[in-house]
Amino acid sequence: MTAWRPLHRRSLAASAAMSTAIVVPVVVVLIRVLPRDWTVPARAGAIAGAAALVLAGVLVFDLLRLRTTAWRLTGERLELRSGIVFREHRSVPRDRVRSVDLTSDPVRRALGLAVVKIGTAEHTSGERSMLTLDPLSRRDAEELRGILLLRQAGQEHGDDPSRDAPLAELDWSWLRLAPLTVWTVAGGALILGIAYKPLDALGFDLFESGAAAQLWDWVTTRPWPVIPLLLALNVLVGLAGAVVTFATAWGRYRLEREPGRLRLSRGLLTARSLTLEERRLRGVELVEPLLLRLGGGARVKAVAAGLRKKEENEADEVAMLTPPMPRATAGRVAEQVAGTAFPGLGSPGRPGLRPHPRAARTRRLRATVVSTAVLAAVAAAAARSWSLPAPWTWSWAVPVLALPVTLWLAADAARGLGHALGERHLVTRAGAIVRRTVALDRGGVVGWTVTESYFQRRLGLITVSATTAAGDGHYDVLDVDPGEGLDLAARAVPGLLDPFLRTPGAGPGARRPAHADAVTTADRPAGRL
Repeated sequence: MTAWRPLHRRSLAASAAMSTAIVVPVVVVLIRVLPRDWTVPARAGAIAGAAALVLAGVLVFDLLRLRTTAWRLTGERLELRSGIVFREHRSVPRDRVRSVDLTSDPVRRALGLAVVKIGTAEHTSGERSMLTLDPLSRRDAEELRGILLLRQAGQEHGDDPSRDAPLAELDWSWLRLAPLTVWTVAGGALILGIAYKPLDALGFDLFESGAAAQLWDWVTTRPWPVIPLLLALNVLVGLAGAVVTFATAWGRYRLEREPGRLRLSRGLLTARSLTLEERRLRGVELVEPLLLRLGGGARVKAVAAGLRKKEENEADEVAMLTPPMPRATAGRVAEQVAGTAFPGLGSPGRPGLRPHPRAARTRRLRATVVSTAVLAAVAAAAARSWSLPAPWTWSWAVPVLALPVTLWLAADAARGLGHALGERHLVTRAGAIVRRTVALDRGGVVGWTVTESYFQRRLGLITVSATTAAGDGHYDVLDVDPGEGLDLAARAVPGLLDPFLRTPGAGPGARRPAHADAVTTADRPAGRL
C-alpha cells in the first residue's frame, strides 16, 4: 500500500443516490413558489431543471473531491492528501492510531462501500482528531483496519479458541429496556420540535394553521379528558421511537475480542464496525440512567485513551460498548472487557463497595432543602411579577410538589456513593440521575487531586480525584473521609502519594510506608498532588 491510492469511484453513484435529500426539499419549495399561472409543462420543466442542476452540482463536487484526494499507507505512516481549493497533506504515525470505525449506510452498503474513520492521538478537537477515507471498498476497508491495528502484542495472544466466542451478542429481549429513557416521555413533543424548523422553511407554519387553532380550542374547552389523551399519545410516540431507534442502531450487535483488540459491530440499516486496541483501555464504566436503573438495566462504556473529543458529540457514542441490557449481563461484559473481576457489581460472592460517611448524606439533604427553598422563592416572585392569581400559593406549592422527589434523589445519591480497590482496579460509584460505576486501571493513574470545599470542610469530607490520560481525564471519589480517601489513594498507586503524606504523631520528616493501614492526613488540604 506504499503507492498513492484514490478513493473508490463508486462514490459517484452513492452521491447521486443521496442527492435526493437535497432534491426533494428543492422540488417542494418550487411547487409552492412557482407562479400559479404557469402551465403544467412549464412548471414541470422548471422543477426538472432545478433537480438536474442540483444533481449535476453534487456529482461535479464529488468528482473534483475524488480527483484531488489520495491516500497511502507506508511502514510507519498513514498519509492523506485532500482539498479542492486549499490543498492539505496530513500524515499520521501508525503508532498514533487509536481506533478504526467502519460505517456503511444502506446506499453505500448496497454498493459495497464503507467510510473509514481513523481516530488519532492528535491534540485537536472535532474532525481534526480524525482521518476520514470516504469511501473505500468494503474489502479494502477491512484490510486497512486489520493492518492499522496489527500489533506485535496482539500476536502474543496466539491461537486461543476461546477468543472466538463473542463477549456479547444482541438479545432481542433487551428491547424492553429501550423505552426507559427521558426521551420517551418527550417523544411526540421532540418530533414536533424537530419537524417545525424544516416545515417552517418550506412555508408550513404548524402554529398558525387552522388545524392548530382548532386543536388549541379543543384543549382549552375540554382540558381534563384531552390533556391526558395528548400526554398518552406523546408517550406512545416516544415508545415507538425508542423501539425503532434501538432496533436500527443496535440490530446485529456483536462485541468480540480479537488478538490485542476489541471489535464492536452493530446497525440494522447503517452498519458500523468499531475497533479499539486493548492496550488503550484504562478501565470500564457501568452507566445507569435513572429510568434504566429502575428497570434493572445498564450500559457498558470503555475508558480508553485517544477517543474523539466531546465537542463532536460522538465521544460517548464511540466509547459505548453495549446497548441497554440487564445489569447482571452488563456487569459480566464489563468484567470480561476489563479482563478481571472487581467489586461493586452486585455479583454473588463478590464484595460490595465501601459506603461513604453519613456526612455525605447530610450534605446532599441540606443542599436539596436549600435549593428547594430558593426555587420556591423564585416561583413566588415570578408569579407576583406576572400578576398570576394567588402568587403566594406558589411559595408552598413548589416545595410540596418538588421536595419529596428531590429528597428521594438526594438520599438515593448518598446510598449510591461507594469505592473499593480491586486486584487491578480502583472502583468508584456516584450519581442518582445517572449513576456511574467506574473501574479504573490503577496502572493508568498518573496523579491525584484532593479538593475540599468550604461545606465539605465543615462536615469533615474531601473529594479524591484520580487523574488519567483516558476517558473524562479524571474520576472522583466524592465526599469521603479524609483519612480513608488519602489511604485509598496511597494504596491504589503505591509510592505516588507518599511524599505528601505523614503519619499522625510522627516527626516532620517521617514518611508513611506505602503498605501501612494507618489513617493519614495530608500536608495541605487541597491541590494537585
